[in-house]
Amino acid sequence: MTSALIIGATRGLGAALVKRYAAQSASVFATTRSDSAPSGFPNGVKWLSNVDLTKSNVGDNLTGQLKGTKPLDVVIINAGRFTTEDFSAEKGPNWDEEVIMYTTSSIAPVFVVHSLAHAGLLKSGSKIVFVSSEAGSITLRHEKEGGGNYAHHASKAALNMAGKLLSIDLKEKGVIVSIIHPGFMRTEMTKGVGFDKHWDDGGAVTPEEAAKSLVEWTEKLDISKTGEYWAPRGPRDIGMAETVLGKNLETPLKLPW
Repeated sequence: MTSALIIGATRGLGAALVKRYAAQSASVFATTRSDSAPSGFPNGVKWLSNVDLTKSNVGDNLTGQLKGTKPLDVVIINAGRFTTEDFSAEKGPNWDEEVIMYTTSSIAPVFVVHSLAHAGLLKSGSKIVFVSSEAGSITLRHEKEGGGNYAHHASKAALNMAGKLLSIDLKEKGVIVSIIHPGFMRTEMTKGVGFDKHWDDGGAVTPEEAAKSLVEWTEKLDISKTGEYWAPRGPRDIGMAETVLGKNLETPLKLPW
């Protein structure tokens, strides 16, 4: 039986991943920032409570609740935050929000993986998936799309770097690290930042569709792709893909850093 840990699991893509793995009879561990398990999920999901990626003890908290668990097959770090920013006087960068975005997206994942590894919760063949975004690709940023959203995009770029470095550290242990753009999704997060107006033209998919692609991608992962940055669903929802990379792009699409 596959064991999967989903970090950032209560809504959107994370919730869809929990339900998909549970439907496949996997042993599912899922995190919540709350002190109680959320409703609306399959029975048998093991909820790890009070897991907050803005707290410095997040790694120790997580491994403490997993004490006695066998090494995990799959770890998907999905937690993130998106607060929009632009260069105007009214909606310029916000210090506190930037700190939260960087901490959640690119600092905490390093501590989580470090703690899992040193607690014996990773083994040869374990797969770690960092849910990044095409927004973290410096190459894909273009004048047509404009600037702004500094911390969201830069924190994903930082996550990409952290994932690459961790893949080097973990390769000799046989642990696979994959950095992925899961797709543009119809979620409360994208709606909350006003991106719902782009859902139709941008080819946004439901979290359930994105979860299906991600799980299928993860099942096929091997050490040959460790440390690489991919869009399993291809270029269909990456606005500047053809502008920057040209036409007739492949699916899955290996993304430029």
